[in-house]
Amino acid sequence: MKQATLHQLKVFEVVARHGSFTRAAEELFLTQPTVSMQVKQLTKTVGLPLFEQVGKRLYLTDAGRELLVTCREVFDRLAQFEMIIAQMKGLKQGRLRLAVITTTKYFVPRLLGPFCQMYPGIDIALQVTNHERILSRMSENLDDLYVLSQIPEHLDITYHQFLANPLVVLAPVDHPLAKEKNIPISRLSGEPFIMREPGSGTRSSVQTLFDEHGVSVKVRLELGSNEAIKQAIAGGLGISVLSRHTLGLDGATNQITILDVQGFPISRHWYVAYPAGKQLSVVARTFFEYLLEKAQQVAVDMS
Repeated sequence: MKQATLHQLKVFEVVARHGSFTRAAEELFLTQPTVSMQVKQLTKTVGLPLFEQVGKRLYLTDAGRELLVTCREVFDRLAQFEMIIAQMKGLKQGRLRLAVITTTKYFVPRLLGPFCQMYPGIDIALQVTNHERILSRMSENLDDLYVLSQIPEHLDITYHQFLANPLVVLAPVDHPLAKEKNIPISRLSGEPFIMREPGSGTRSSVQTLFDEHGVSVKVRLELGSNEAIKQAIAGGLGISVLSRHTLGLDGATNQITILDVQGFPISRHWYVAYPAGKQLSVVARTFFEYLLEKAQQVAVDMS
């Protein structure tokens, strides 16, 4: 392995992550033959096949899986070394890999902006996705920190609560229930409902509450975008449950209202998390502490 280069290891890691030479070449801004050649040379160095191809998809061999784990450990250690040296020089610079739940896009930019101004030497790699994909990324240790709204029971993680995330019932302003108070949750039965996509943490929380109260709603639409759901509500297609944080950022807001339904808001929180035992880089620790300190100001601004 002394003959293997860091460049070859990086190319291998990207190919393994995508399961494709073509997509790896696009991410690395290399030609596909160059990517294939780098993997071929690394395979020769290892002495065992790293991939097997089934149809158009690449799959890691046992040797490939072991090498992938090693690659990520090497890259993490190098990144930590660079950041430690930067800290010794009195600088904060490096790369922060952050993965967040879709709904956090309504407040994470408000936190990232000032942070980047404070530390202009830090580059941010931000992944915005749903709950299911966040857990997948966390299990593979692909990022430094994760922001999510539900704590997984099957993963050993360290987490800290930092911001309230109430879920509310939204309806068109002219909905028959819009002016009523303390509406029994049973009144939602049979209402045309707009749900987030399967795998969404919001959908899971809503379904749990409905099941507890025997509420059966008529799912008219399943949408993977909060903006699309708000537009659908404004268009009179149904009601939905979303985070209170989704309000106030687009033109649909004055066309929808929060219904005063028993059992709502569903009390949830945002958490910042990382795999248990993970040694946070200097940059990740800096952002972690910043997040806990500044999040409450965001809560005040959005109230």
